[in-house]
Amino acid sequence: MSLRTLDELGDPAGARVFVRVDFNVPLEHGEVADDFRIRAALPTLRELLDRDAALVLASHLGRPKGEVVDELRLAPVGDRLSELIERDVQAVSDVVGEEATALCSHLGSGEIALLENLRFDPREETNDPAFAQELSTFADTYVDDAFGAAHRAHASVVALPERFERRAGGRLLQREVEVLSKLLHEPDEPYVAVLGGAKVSDKLGVIDGLIERVDALLIGGAMAFTFLAADGVDVGRSLVEEDRFEDVRRARKLADERGVVLLLPEDVVAAPEASLDAKRETVRVEAIPRPLMGLDIGPRTVEEFARTLADAKTILWNGPMGVFELEPFSAGTRGVAHAIAGTGAFTVAGGGDSLAAIRTFGLEDGFDHLSTGGGASLEFLEGKALPGIEVLER
Repeated sequence: MSLRTLDELGDPAGARVFVRVDFNVPLEHGEVADDFRIRAALPTLRELLDRDAALVLASHLGRPKGEVVDELRLAPVGDRLSELIERDVQAVSDVVGEEATALCSHLGSGEIALLENLRFDPREETNDPAFAQELSTFADTYVDDAFGAAHRAHASVVALPERFERRAGGRLLQREVEVLSKLLHEPDEPYVAVLGGAKVSDKLGVIDGLIERVDALLIGGAMAFTFLAADGVDVGRSLVEEDRFEDVRRARKLADERGVVLLLPEDVVAAPEASLDAKRETVRVEAIPRPLMGLDIGPRTVEEFARTLADAKTILWNGPMGVFELEPFSAGTRGVAHAIAGTGAFTVAGGGDSLAAIRTFGLEDGFDHLSTGGGASLEFLEGKALPGIEVLER
């Protein structure tokens, strides 16, 4: 993959640069609750501002389905960005209307405009060329730093950059592509992947792709119960996707054929429900009482996973080991996170829940790369071509 970068953009001084960012961040009570994705975009924005460009920023937020939803306006995001970048950010209340047009047409070097939520316009998600044409009038240069949206064939990601001769990926996008390309094509071995989360159906593609590349695959979270149940294990009331039994059996067979170690939980923390005061017990996976469900991996599993991780040279982690948001079911995810962070391996984590867990446990410095793209990173690691990347190739 040969990505155009800011190094090849030419001198942006005096230019108006349309920067597609990923500011899809959680809001609580009208304020940004987690600014990780905003901070991740700062290197690109600061570099362009230092080179005397004017910035027109655009992002989506949530899923308004083509309608204006006041709770999903970007003004709070603009306020937080202004604090972080220590410059005024002029947030407008429309996407391609009169206010946006007037502001962008008079934007001077060093100034920042933030368009309203792109998904308020239904044409964004349909990759509408007319919408892209309207957006293109706001700038003369295009930079995409929204890796989290790179797998979406949306107007601001695909149709819009096609209208610019000067277009490139920002520093965040560049770093994501470099790191994930290393995992895809030349990881240092042993290479160990840790997958978790609720549904195995969400990750079947990446499981198949990883089995072709890793030395060991560790599977926790609720998705592990589909593997176990497919082997005939009675997992009580744990989440199981019976329609995926053949898929996971095929994955197990492929792992065996390729000599890939595939580890599943030996024990779990089980309870009748996911709540703070639920009565819980740690049991072996084949002995989960019928009224209970597995909500976290147990201590024996953490130890076994940690032993495998200790020898790794490259580690990928995507998905928690249990309902880590609730303290009674957080030990498994915490244990695996500490085990990964404590190795000398090249460590990469992706997915919103994994990143939230890492920040909750204060382990950001223990990882070499925290990917801002959940679905995008998984599709990249499957070997799929991402439309938002393809359009930026030389």
